[in-house]
Amino acid sequence: MKKTIVCFGDSNTWGYDAVTDKRFNDTTRWTSLLDVNLGSSYRVIEEGLSGRTSVCEDPLFEGLSGLSYIYPCLMSHSPLSLVVIMLGTNDTKDRFGLTSYNIAQGIVRLALKAKGSASGVDGKAPEVLVIAPPLIGEQYITTPIGKPMGMHCSEKSKELSGHLATLLEGTGIHFVDSKDRVTMNEVDYMHLDEEGHRLMAELVQQQIELIFN
Repeated sequence: MKKTIVCFGDSNTWGYDAVTDKRFNDTTRWTSLLDVNLGSSYRVIEEGLSGRTSVCEDPLFEGLSGLSYIYPCLMSHSPLSLVVIMLGTNDTKDRFGLTSYNIAQGIVRLALKAKGSASGVDGKAPEVLVIAPPLIGEQYITTPIGKPMGMHCSEKSKELSGHLATLLEGTGIHFVDSKDRVTMNEVDYMHLDEEGHRLMAELVQQQIELIFN
């Protein structure tokens, strides 16, 4: 039976292209590349949503909290071998008022919910991989995205992975920090470009091979 993987994330999982304001095609998105690279023994399901947060309800836009959606999402795609979660970029928005530690707490809460969802094979827990997203570049504040995001997003982004690594210890949840391998674009400094998608696909594939081989 194929191993089914759900990639649960935000616009960088959906495949937002900051140059065109549209979606990268399925020969570019990291999830699509991952599906091809893993071969016929795996099935990769894209569950990316622009603006998605880990646990916060956005006062300006509806339906963006991952916490309220992840259970029905995972159960609808079950049985799953792995859930890949890459969130945190949107959680840095000033309007949520979260510290980097708070953001990590929210991501861990979401990951634990996925781990306890019984969406795995034979109703067991799926494997869960949390990815600390690439760093938000400091220059984001000078771009049009700076106003809606607010201040200090890049600072929170830099601190996030360390908190995640600490909080995930002993949970049985896999973790990888992408910042040393993947960078954001030089347009809004908050989204992956084509090269970023290619590198993310490679990174996630390596982690999957470590988990299952």
